[in-house]
Amino acid sequence: MVVGEITIGTEVLVVGGGPGGYVAAIRAAQLGKDVTLVEKDELGGTCLNVGCIPSKALIYASYLYEKIKRADTFGISVQDVQLDIERLQAWKESVVKRLTGGVEQLCKGNGVNVIKGKATFISPKKCLVEGEHGNQTIEFKDCIIATGSVPMTLPDFEIDGEVVIDSTGALALKKLPQSLIVIGGGYIGVELGMVYAKFGSKVTVVEMLENLLPGTDPELTRLVARKAKELQMDIYLKSQAKELKKSKDGAQLVIQTPDGEKSLEAEKVLVSVGRKPNTPPELGLERLGLQPDPKGFLKTDKQMRTSVPHIYAIGDVAGPPLLAHKASHEGIVAAEAICGLASAADWQTVPAVIFTDPEIAYAGLSEAEAQQAGYKTIVGKFPFAALGRALTLGETDGFIKIIADAETKLVLGVQIVGPEASTLISEAVLAIEMGATLEDLALSIHPHPTLPEGLMEAAEAALGKAIHILMPKRKEPARA
Repeated sequence: MVVGEITIGTEVLVVGGGPGGYVAAIRAAQLGKDVTLVEKDELGGTCLNVGCIPSKALIYASYLYEKIKRADTFGISVQDVQLDIERLQAWKESVVKRLTGGVEQLCKGNGVNVIKGKATFISPKKCLVEGEHGNQTIEFKDCIIATGSVPMTLPDFEIDGEVVIDSTGALALKKLPQSLIVIGGGYIGVELGMVYAKFGSKVTVVEMLENLLPGTDPELTRLVARKAKELQMDIYLKSQAKELKKSKDGAQLVIQTPDGEKSLEAEKVLVSVGRKPNTPPELGLERLGLQPDPKGFLKTDKQMRTSVPHIYAIGDVAGPPLLAHKASHEGIVAAEAICGLASAADWQTVPAVIFTDPEIAYAGLSEAEAQQAGYKTIVGKFPFAALGRALTLGETDGFIKIIADAETKLVLGVQIVGPEASTLISEAVLAIEMGATLEDLALSIHPHPTLPEGLMEAAEAALGKAIHILMPKRKEPARA
């Protein structure tokens, strides 16, 4: 290996400029450290450039497109609704560029030295960065590895960027495909599948397991499956992609279903079978004295420190859940630990959000998980159909469900499927983190008419004193 001609020193080296890495770099710099951040592509990482942000831009556009087409529900006549996908892509890119530019300015303003290039560790305290302007060797005291994750692939289904695409390709289509097959019914596949179904593509989803969105409570996913049928999406569950043949018009996919083999045709095939940690051999982790686990993750303690004391790992590379907001918080913990603060990843819950239609969000324990943990549970459930604000929005599918300990009434978990679930879950996270009880939520006055009232109503339902849904009759003691 050729070592770069330029050698620089830094107190903290951060490898990876995603939502974990750049946050860690900024926090360490705020605490007085000399920080160097290395990123081989664009600041913001997968989430900002080819993940969370661009996907949500397309998801909102598809929601608006469908909403406009149904505007007659509200007495509004709209003629000739059309999609200009090139203009949509231009708007999406403008959002991404604005945010990446913001990250760059934040790093610069906090004194973080940003270097573009590919990082390879060459010793426990040295890293080679190969950039477009030559090589540099960086000597560091502490290092935070924040290399994120990459899409998983399938044998014999090579991503060519034309017919067979991954999520990055699906987010950048300049022409609306007439038909799209999605291999994988996880959150990325279903989110993007719904986008293109709303825009008018014929979408087919092929999922190996028995439910869409594997790992999510089926009580929540049933409403998403129902909406998929309304969008005329074909869903094949307990089915596996077997063979792909490309043609001038697209591709033919043979799948194995419970009823035998079936042949499907589509203009595009999206392979969306999950993500894996980005810890390739060329990163040189063994030269640091680190060995990823069999799945490629780096094991850490509560301060995000690996088995090598001066090396930290955060975000997707440090293990599931693979979520941007988790990465950011871990980045802060690692930076503060390096600076001698008593920070630790000791939060009670990490919320999960799935931006399907309807949205799904959950935090804490599900009812089954709480019971498996030994709790005797009580549950409160409130439907959006009984919520005035949901009715005025024309978004009545779904419910809010609260799981609590029957003895102490401590809130253990919240599950939401319905309008703006991604926004509503934050109050639930705060409740769990603060050790709130059902009474805390029920007695907190929520403004009317709003969607967050549903949390208050669900808490009241769990306590057996809901006002706006019928409850079994019970005699309550009079208040003195």
